Amino acid sequence: MQPFLPPEEIPLAEAGAEPVVTAAPEPRSTSTSIEASLAEALRDPAPHAPLHVIANREEFLFAVARLAEGEGPFAVDAERASGFRYSQRAYLIQIFRRGSGAFLFDPPAIGDFSELVALMAHEEWILHAASQDLACLREVGLDPSRIFDTELGARLAGLPRVGLGPVVEQLLGIHLAKEHSAADWSTRPLPQSWLVYAALDVELLPELREKIGEILDAAGKTEIARQEFDAVLARETPVREEPWRRLSGIHGLRQTRNLAVARALWIARDDYAREIDTAPGRLVPDNSLTAAARVLPATKRDLAALKEFTGRASRSQLDRWFAAIQSGLEETDIPQLRPPTDTLPPPRIWAEKNPAADGRLKRARAAVTEISEALEIPMENLLTPDLLRRVAWNVPDPFDAAGVAQALVALGARPWQVDATAQVIADAFVEPEQSPEQPSEAASSE
Repeated sequence: MQPFLPPEEIPLAEAGAEPVVTAAPEPRSTSTSIEASLAEALRDPAPHAPLHVIANREEFLFAVARLAEGEGPFAVDAERASGFRYSQRAYLIQIFRRGSGAFLFDPPAIGDFSELVALMAHEEWILHAASQDLACLREVGLDPSRIFDTELGARLAGLPRVGLGPVVEQLLGIHLAKEHSAADWSTRPLPQSWLVYAALDVELLPELREKIGEILDAAGKTEIARQEFDAVLARETPVREEPWRRLSGIHGLRQTRNLAVARALWIARDDYAREIDTAPGRLVPDNSLTAAARVLPATKRDLAALKEFTGRASRSQLDRWFAAIQSGLEETDIPQLRPPTDTLPPPRIWAEKNPAADGRLKRARAAVTEISEALEIPMENLLTPDLLRRVAWNVPDPFDAAGVAQALVALGARPWQVDATAQVIADAFVEPEQSPEQPSEAASSE
């Protein structure tokens, strides 16, 4: 085994692979002077030294010791194999700290992260779109107590585009290539260009956090951001009681027996996918399962002849799928066609189903939109559409600002959201609705 060297100690001359970064785009024409100026101002990250994946105990402890010598928050990212593997586990964890460098960890190979957990326990972590990575980080024991989410921070700061690449370009003037974001990170060994991509995702986060923090502070949004970051940490992953109902095309099944077969096929596919650690959709796609549940093939030959039944495991596991169909046909616990739900009706039919609520929603939405524009915070971050709909559908009691505030809190709104919206929502709720065809009294008397 080659000796482990931290990235900053490996001579640049040893770099054998081309870096993942690409040149900034050429200006299209002299007429687009603004775009041309921006393109010329962008710079590529410096060529990266070769990177090493830490995959044993000795190297892991060395990396932890080096990270302990650094200062400031930890920049953290994780790479999964979504779309390739059944598991949503992390197959690479990247951590950067100023004064220490970037370290790339192989979670399946390392296993026990307890020393790193202890080191990072009370420090701030910087992540981009933290909600996407927290679950797989927590799976290995890495659970932050305080975060700064640069993606969410960029939203609250009012930036037009919040992906890591666009935000880095806008605030740091660096062009990042993002071609490996959907790669199969369970691949071993990982190509050097992928590792450079992964390292850059964390090496730029501390400077990016500072830039976004300055914007938030200047706009008086630091406390708003803190509440939102805390909410991300506190949010629990919802558990779906009947995940099979998310099958594509299932709404086309009109009989409960067909639903029972669809459920049996979904369970059979999920069990097999978990067994061989492969993304379920790579075995047999959703539309194939719902097609079989709709047709209800009487024999294995009929199932094999079904053109819509495709996928790499559609024929190799034909016995498995036909057994699932038979099980669904014989099932006595038949699923309901439309299960009970607390989902509200779609707003497009509110005028017919609940005219009063429809009026409240339209007036409140307009009022909240004005606040969103004034604060330069996206509407969905100021108050989620579902939350506003629920307050409009179920009349708060008392029917005033205090009642609206109480309802918002019960639905999970943060204090800053309640302070910003409760009064205007209450005012919009009690504002008399007036049809555009009916002139006001003042206008009609003139």
